[in-house]
Amino acid sequence: MTTIDIDAIHKALANPVRREILSSLKEPATCFPEQVLSLENGVCAGAINAHCGLSQSTVSAHLAVLQNAGLVSSTRVGQWAFFKRNEAVIQAFLDALHTEL
Repeated sequence: MTTIDIDAIHKALANPVRREILSSLKEPATCFPEQVLSLENGVCAGAINAHCGLSQSTVSAHLAVLQNAGLVSSTRVGQWAFFKRNEAVIQAFLDALHTEL
């Protein structure tokens, strides 16, 4: 069973930008067609920045909150950071909501 921090997830999901990032990472090929590298490692942070239209530091802060909540994972390849959804944590959160509320 996947361990989750429900409070951290609620905090992460309280912000519409973070919900949009999470939503766009659900369909990376559709939402980030400009990414030339394989989506196997996730979506490049630069592509997420461009998609959000916010500063790099703002998007980085949002990604850090999502990562700390366990909703996304990151992989570094050279100088680039790639992010993808952590589907196991997302499903465990949805299951917890269903059973606890």
